[in-house]
Amino acid sequence: MRKYFNTAGPCYPQMHYMLPALERIPDACDYIAHGEYFVLHAPRQTGKTTSLADLARQLTAAGDYLALHFSCEAASSFAHDVGATEQALLGQIRAAAQIAHLPPEMMPPSPWPDAPPGTALGIGLAAWVAQCPRPLVLFFDEIDSLRDDALLNTLRQLRAGYTTNRAGFVHSIALCGLRDVRDYKAASGGDPTRLGSPSPFNIKVDSIRLGDFTRDEVIALYTQHTAETGQEFSPRALDLAYYYTQGQPWLVNALASEIIRRMRIESTITEEHIDRAKERMIVARATHLDSLVDKLTDPVVQRVIEPLIAGRYIDADPAFNDAVAYVRDLGLVARTKPLRVANPIYNEVIVRVLGSGIEENITSGPSQFRLPDGRLDFPRLLTEFAAFWKLNGEILAGDQRYHEVAPQLVLMAFLHRIVNGGGYIDREYGVGRGRIDLLIRQPWTDSDGRRAEQREAFELKVWRDKHKDPLGEGLAQLDGYLDRVDLPTGVLVIFDRREKAAPITERTRFSDATSPSGRTITLLRA
Repeated sequence: MRKYFNTAGPCYPQMHYMLPALERIPDACDYIAHGEYFVLHAPRQTGKTTSLADLARQLTAAGDYLALHFSCEAASSFAHDVGATEQALLGQIRAAAQIAHLPPEMMPPSPWPDAPPGTALGIGLAAWVAQCPRPLVLFFDEIDSLRDDALLNTLRQLRAGYTTNRAGFVHSIALCGLRDVRDYKAASGGDPTRLGSPSPFNIKVDSIRLGDFTRDEVIALYTQHTAETGQEFSPRALDLAYYYTQGQPWLVNALASEIIRRMRIESTITEEHIDRAKERMIVARATHLDSLVDKLTDPVVQRVIEPLIAGRYIDADPAFNDAVAYVRDLGLVARTKPLRVANPIYNEVIVRVLGSGIEENITSGPSQFRLPDGRLDFPRLLTEFAAFWKLNGEILAGDQRYHEVAPQLVLMAFLHRIVNGGGYIDREYGVGRGRIDLLIRQPWTDSDGRRAEQREAFELKVWRDKHKDPLGEGLAQLDGYLDRVDLPTGVLVIFDRREKAAPITERTRFSDATSPSGRTITLLRA
């Protein structure tokens, strides 16, 4: 069977292209060798389950340990029923042992020992250790799917086994989830004191945060496909794949899968294929992307994402820092400074989803703005947006949940409606930038039949109460952006959001402005 890039569930080395577990969590073996307990956490679909399951298989096959990986999700519905939670966990452990085809002498006790509720997990594991010929290593996956009393009791029993019966209890344990266990309640907006102590699992030696792939790891993964099939990725395609995904494991796999299995490209994979695949993934909004979209209505997420899109500076307070930590745990924003969306694909998905309701109100279609050679009729596009804004701007902007960035979302939705299907929109925004930069890229064919690309640049600014007219700042910022993208001119859009601003119908107008470098800039005040 030919291997493929997996986008659904854990990866298996005989079926899927994947990186070895020991490369992704190299410290785990050292902790296990010393009989230590640790935590592994990362956002969804970053390879936690794949890495732990692969590591468990390797450890057991090597013969020094009996290592077993299992999921706690089946017990997640028993938040306050400690006894039911214990039985569900013990049941999952037995099922995982059966799936692993362990020899009879290594199987858990059958039945598990009788024990009062609240002690059954610890007593059961101790009984298994007593009869098992190898040191026992357990990986509790999805541990943070447990809640309240169920989670607290589970952690306390594991801690009690470690502190009071070290020689007769599980040799090493890893707890795996979206967040560090001690932080899961606070990170989700709840009361951290509900866990009873700062950390009911304070016996852990470390918390490992499973990172995204590096550029070299993306190349190594894609090279596995080349080695097996002979199909190559161009150097520029590899660079672009890493840039768009920033190494997020599901996105890395999904991008390659889209090209190979759905687009059915059989030749060398180029940057054009990467661009098309990225657009198709965003439009299709696969399960992974939809799960992120669902979070945008969460007030904690909005508190971070809205100012990030708006580009305004934030006086961080403890509550905002907690919100940032939560959004980082979800994988929506990068873990390194400055605060920014985790990767360009998420960047695009967020603003498209927030503007999707606006787009439904746009009756103009892409064909109305296409010239015979495939280029955009850019002056007409600008004129049509100004007319659309005069007619609909107040209503559409007023209806947006993300009110602070409503006008920018209206313009981006309009551009997406026109450009979608034939071109691309690259967006740059982030806390402290004070603007949104947009680059429209429209492929077309010149008179000699050669592929060319039309590029048009926008900068979006907002004039708010108690702030001066951002024209001067915007022109200087646009100068810098045009230098970066190597364009001679661009469009500066200033949305007037002051309470006493004139009505949209009166203030929406075009004019020319001169940038500090001497460029003639098209200025739209809206």
